[in-house]
Amino acid sequence: MTTYRRRSLAVLISGVLCALVAGAGQAQATGYRYWSFWDRDGSAWAYASQGPSTARPSDGDVQGFRFSVSEDSQDSAKPRGAASFDAICADTPAKGGEKRVALVVDFGTAQDAPSGETPPKARTACARVADDATSAEVLAAVAKPLRYNNQALLCSIAGFPKTGCGEQVSSSKGTSEGTEPGTSKDAASDGGGPSVGLIAGGAAVVVLGAAAAWQARRRRG
Repeated sequence: MTTYRRRSLAVLISGVLCALVAGAGQAQATGYRYWSFWDRDGSAWAYASQGPSTARPSDGDVQGFRFSVSEDSQDSAKPRGAASFDAICADTPAKGGEKRVALVVDFGTAQDAPSGETPPKARTACARVADDATSAEVLAAVAKPLRYNNQALLCSIAGFPKTGCGEQVSSSKGTSEGTEPGTSKDAASDGGGPSVGLIAGGAAVVVLGAAAAWQARRRRG
């Protein structure tokens, strides 16, 4: 193989690998702007294992909602502020046939808010609802208006945000890229798909293998 061809091959491989690495970095820098749902487990928040439309809290439970930009449940921001049932529901007496659930609603930061919108201050509320009420019904009792999309993804609490629903954004800056996921956030954050690094690494191996085969054929020729 001539020196020119060797250099051309090296440049080709280098360019493809750089493009793969850059693409992986861009993919890892994206997240989703959405309302996450939390349960209070003792003195800490735990990401809810069910959605608010199916979860049925018990009397005395504390639940939270937080608006933020995150890649998945592992890095999702937790609700801030006081989260004591005794403090939040101190002025709401128990009543037969009903339950009391303490809620913390954190509208997030200005960085995570959609362009042109200002997040309200975080609030707490004590909802007294029927014994069989879901978390969605608990939320509706104290934080209307709510907005859902056609896939039952919670888009807005107490009117915030006014627009958008689970859109993909740049997680480093919280700026929208104008696309929306095809499934709810719960489905998107299962972590069942291959990582971007694994895909990029596999593609690099394929490129290198193809280049080596091409070089071998040139030598034989």
